[in-house]
Amino acid sequence: MRWALSALALTAALDGLAFGIVYSPHDGLLMGVFMLACGVPVIAAAHLLVARRRANGTLGRQFATVVALTIGMITAGVFAIALLMFISGHDAVVMAMLLLLAGGLTAYTTWLLSRDVIAQRDAAETARRDLVAAVSHDLRTPLTSLRLLSEAIEDDLVDSETRARYVEQMSVHIRSLSSLIEDLFELSRLEAGDIHWSLARVHIDELVEETVEAMRAQADARRVEVRAAVPGDLAPAQANPERLQRVLFNLIQNAIRHTPADGSVTVLAESNGRTVEVEVADTGSGLPADERERAFEPFYRGGSGAARSGDGTGLGLTICRAIVEAHGGEIWFADAEGGARVRFSLPRAA
Repeated sequence: MRWALSALALTAALDGLAFGIVYSPHDGLLMGVFMLACGVPVIAAAHLLVARRRANGTLGRQFATVVALTIGMITAGVFAIALLMFISGHDAVVMAMLLLLAGGLTAYTTWLLSRDVIAQRDAAETARRDLVAAVSHDLRTPLTSLRLLSEAIEDDLVDSETRARYVEQMSVHIRSLSSLIEDLFELSRLEAGDIHWSLARVHIDELVEETVEAMRAQADARRVEVRAAVPGDLAPAQANPERLQRVLFNLIQNAIRHTPADGSVTVLAESNGRTVEVEVADTGSGLPADERERAFEPFYRGGSGAARSGDGTGLGLTICRAIVEAHGGEIWFADAEGGARVRFSLPRAA
């Protein structure tokens, strides 16, 4: 508060000096006194509001109080100037009315901004709590299993064959935890804009063929047919090939998980103006229309109790969206008569 009062006193002195040089020493003195008389109560009230901000209600109410106090002091100052400096009463009333109008508009704008800020803060807080709860849930299960398995081995409660099986199960849980932590780190970097990618001309047909071939063993194990249907003359995309392949891996793996035996997963692509659109379609159970947008949220669980990411980390679709949007594209669920169709767009290479 001392710093603010000192700054106010210096400002009042300089303005009073300048006013006195232009007009008269008497007018300069009155201007300096006027600025101090208007500024000191506002500074004191502001510090009082900060000291008692919890008792002053919402953020919007606090802003409105500050605006009302400031406008009130300026309005009173106008009349003081009219009396001390012989400005006509008519001019003082006009200035006061204009100040009241400006104050009302400022208060309304402040209220709108504060309401939006509060809504965003509440939404962010809700999202943070949901994320913490989801991460805690996904960490608790493997950690509990690891603790029980390790205690059984440490206490020599199992024979050598069972011990070997327990060690194998522990390895599965450890890999699951590692994937979850890596996905969380990657998602946090993407959302923070910590992106240092080199972009190149990517031939979608070659990249899709390579990715589908890498996923074929997993598809065969689940008796799901996976195939690519990308024309060879498709325009190249401007993208980072490693990140783009991560998107394809996530989407194809997700589709395989949710496709029953003897079903199929197809990867398509086509040019659409200045973009290249890629689609991963499956013949699984699909996703209701009212859940498609939320499916891209971290750890979202649909109405049936299982997210599209299934037994994965629950971040696959979220990471896909972050990567695609970082490229300047979009990702969405397209309408499908059966199964699910996930499409995403990328800018075409120049």
